[in-house]
Amino acid sequence: MANTAFAKDFANLVHAGFPYIYIPSYEEERIIAAIQEIADDPEQIKTKRKIYTWTQTDGLICENNRVRETDAPLRAIDAIAKGGEPALYILKDFHIYFGGDRTSRPDYAVIRRLRDILPELKNNRKTVIFIASRLVIPCDMEKEISVLDFALPTVEEIEDKLDELLAGINPNNVRLTADEKILLARSALGLTMQEAENAFCRAIVNLHGIDRSALAIIHEEKNQVVKKTGVLEFVKSDLGINDIGGLDNLKKWLLRRNNSWSEQAKAYNLPAPKGVLITGVPGCGKSLTAKAMSAIWGLPLLKLDMGKIFGGIVGSSEENMRKAIATAEAVSPSILWVDEIEKGFSGIKSGGDSGTSARVFGTFLTWMQEKTEPVFVIATANDISALPPELLRKGRFDEIFFVDLPTFRERKKIFSLHISKRIKSSTIQHEVDASDEVCTEMANLTAGYVGAEIEQIVIAAMYEAFYENRGMRKEDIVKAIRETVPLSSTQREQILALREWAKNRAVLATAVEDREQAPDSDDDSGSGFISAQGGRIVDFDL
Repeated sequence: MANTAFAKDFANLVHAGFPYIYIPSYEEERIIAAIQEIADDPEQIKTKRKIYTWTQTDGLICENNRVRETDAPLRAIDAIAKGGEPALYILKDFHIYFGGDRTSRPDYAVIRRLRDILPELKNNRKTVIFIASRLVIPCDMEKEISVLDFALPTVEEIEDKLDELLAGINPNNVRLTADEKILLARSALGLTMQEAENAFCRAIVNLHGIDRSALAIIHEEKNQVVKKTGVLEFVKSDLGINDIGGLDNLKKWLLRRNNSWSEQAKAYNLPAPKGVLITGVPGCGKSLTAKAMSAIWGLPLLKLDMGKIFGGIVGSSEENMRKAIATAEAVSPSILWVDEIEKGFSGIKSGGDSGTSARVFGTFLTWMQEKTEPVFVIATANDISALPPELLRKGRFDEIFFVDLPTFRERKKIFSLHISKRIKSSTIQHEVDASDEVCTEMANLTAGYVGAEIEQIVIAAMYEAFYENRGMRKEDIVKAIRETVPLSSTQREQILALREWAKNRAVLATAVEDREQAPDSDDDSGSGFISAQGGRIVDFDL
């Protein structure tokens, strides 16, 4: 069934006598099938029209009959002009004659001939349709060509294709509930029909049937789409919510927005969340949270590298940003991770790059405000002061979270997490465990240490034990703590400035109960943790 919006727009253009229609898409078969369906429906196109297709290899073909000597573009155009009856002419890959192969110049003889036959097309109800993978329109024909978008398959179309494939295998090998089948179809959104079919077929072969684990294969297929852009990176992560020590306020906020792109959320009339900005002290779990989101929500995670956006060729930076946005939307629902976002837009105020940063920023900002596709943006920033105020106002991000130095309770959780992980994966008999007593003692010794430093402390203790060919001891951890100079000492002024900015501007990522002081210490996580009275405290306790 042809897309309703496309069918209506296409039929209106044909009725209005538009001579040239350009449809940029890879899905030739779907487009031709949709055009055939529209042409066969007298309610949409009242005047019956034959359909011709053209390729450089076969020339013009109508109803399996080939029009002789029409493989050359000029001869094909002549044949179109001589045809005396109303018809639709579909020309595939004709953009190469418009200069679309990036190596050759436009063929002006072809372009001139297309303009010459305009009266013939209009007077005899003939329409030429260009189908190409890229939109390339010669300047001389900008006024004559109308561009028409052809949407990627809908959930219903993908589900129909999945049903068609499942009908050909043993029913006993179909291990899907009705909800899981819809989930697979929704996960394949953003793929062409051929790509979705490939993913389903690969899953059926690999799994000797199909079940929920086919989600991973669909994500791999989306990974192929991302790789081809050269701008985005597909991040594979097996981290879960329990791999993040602390930050419970942030985790609960994110968990409450899980499945916000589902049919159930639509029934609630809920808009998909736009995104979240996480700022704070380096090494406190901002990037870790972004990586864990993919597993928590079951969505592909795309990392936007701002260094790849700013290319050397004039105009390429803006094109790279548009390509990144289009790819993120194509594989949606997805998560777009912009790490250290302030570094990408640091040149906006200076204007030292002839305004390139400002234009790229404007493109990103407009998309953040107006995007309709379910792409959740998770941006991290260490220096929030470097970001322009336009990015921070409501409407861009749903919320701004501030991640401070870990509290006593959070440090206990982080020590427990890393000690457990290290001793569990080892065949050596260790002399320390992740007991409450050990983690309490270590947390008391590490006031002002960030999560990344705590992880490296445990790793350093493991190296000490490895060097002496024995199991890790508590004393190894204590020694590593004493030999580590924390970030809160080396960057005290910067951290205080971050905290000052966060007052009344951001939500604290740490839960209320974790902000309580340590029972055995007067420490409140370092040097002046934002108090419940001084900061904008919003609790998302379940």
